[in-house]
Amino acid sequence: MEGQKKLGLPSVIATGVGLIVATSCLLSIGQGSSILGTPFIFTMSIACAFNILTALSICELNALMPNLTGGLAQFTLASCGPFITIITNMGGFICCQMILGSSEAAMFGNTIAEVLPQIPVSPAMWSIALILILFVLNLFGVDMFAKVQNIVAYGLIGSLVVMGILGCIKINPASVVEQPAVLTQNFGDTFSLLGLAFFLFIGVEFIVPVSPNVKNARKLVPLGMVLSLVIILAMQVIMVFGFRNYTAWEELGKSPVPHILYGSLLLGKPGVIWMSIVSMLAVISTLNTAIFGVSQLCAGMAKIGLLPAFFLKRTKSGSAYPGMILVALALSLINATGLTSSDSLVFLIMTGCTFWIFCYIMVHIDVIILRKKLPKAPRTFKLPLGILIPVLGVLGNAAMIWNIDPDFKNKMTIYSVFAGVSLVLAVYAFFWCKYVIKRPLFKGYAVKEVMAMDTDLYQIRHYPVLAKKLHLEAEPDVSPVSADTNTGTRPE
Repeated sequence: MEGQKKLGLPSVIATGVGLIVATSCLLSIGQGSSILGTPFIFTMSIACAFNILTALSICELNALMPNLTGGLAQFTLASCGPFITIITNMGGFICCQMILGSSEAAMFGNTIAEVLPQIPVSPAMWSIALILILFVLNLFGVDMFAKVQNIVAYGLIGSLVVMGILGCIKINPASVVEQPAVLTQNFGDTFSLLGLAFFLFIGVEFIVPVSPNVKNARKLVPLGMVLSLVIILAMQVIMVFGFRNYTAWEELGKSPVPHILYGSLLLGKPGVIWMSIVSMLAVISTLNTAIFGVSQLCAGMAKIGLLPAFFLKRTKSGSAYPGMILVALALSLINATGLTSSDSLVFLIMTGCTFWIFCYIMVHIDVIILRKKLPKAPRTFKLPLGILIPVLGVLGNAAMIWNIDPDFKNKMTIYSVFAGVSLVLAVYAFFWCKYVIKRPLFKGYAVKEVMAMDTDLYQIRHYPVLAKKLHLEAEPDVSPVSADTNTGTRPE
């Protein structure tokens, strides 16, 4: 809106950093470093580079179809149709957020149990308690943690950078560990952990929803995405060198809370307290985003007819509560299984990453397809070199799925979970497309229709009963959407 204060580059970067960095990332850094040593830095750099390519593809899609509430679902809906859209977005974001959110909650439980061993409460119970508290707060529209998201993000990054630098300069000589920096002589081993390194950079696409509020968004949104990833990479490189000086590689790999272990060896009790505070703030921020974000995504997909309209229901305070119930229940059930060991957490992270990487592959495919379908459509941001960057992105992300885990047995288990969940989603997608919305499975929607579906006026025109229940009102300055567009029916 005119007169409203616009966001600058620092806020754009803070948004990206705040949503990417989580305590489970510290577990991933510890796991990768314990296997490769400092060469894990090279692995992280490759993963960062491919995530930058994904970020650039997302920028082009957002330039073509700006300000949409359903996120990446709407891009795929326009390029590939509803069947693939349902599978990729329910698997790549909704299921993935539940899986990765569970690992984040488990990290919180592990941290509290490590810091307060005198309290006879299991890590799983700490995790479930946090999930329920955040669920209740979001249910009543109290999104207090989102208000401090930027402060938490910069506080976390700053703290980790300082702690990493203190480790690099060996601030506490008495606790320095003498150990080799390189644990493998095989250069190919650095590629075997690409999947693990990928997890350290996912989530930069969540900058896109703030783009309408960014001044000079054409330049600052892509720049903010790239800088967010580069800043995070720099922080992680410093942490690896710090780990090398103060934590034995073997102990680092076994610890479910490597950042707490590092803090204790570096600064003793103050280091434990310091790392505990910043990591808990990150967990709270990340879980709060997962609960709120998944509910919004479910509501957005329901708005474009890909999920039941039930997910559009809201409390009096405006919270989309069906999605919140779904994610809170899933997070609690997964943590109730006793998810505390580092091996279990890493498996969970890698499984979630597989879904997310597949969704990123679809982002690049969306760019390629929409380039062909709408070659002359106006785009305020367009990738150079034709389709070379999206093609490289597809190949790079496919390589990360292939290298999701260095252990073949674990890799096959991850693939089995991915295939099983995808099959269930495919069955749902088939029946939903065929018998509910009655649209061709693989025919992309017109871009103008997808963008129109995001408006209240569209809902009023095509789903008047549902719109009345949701108290939707058309804005007077919105042009009518053609009633000739056939979207089929859906339960109201």
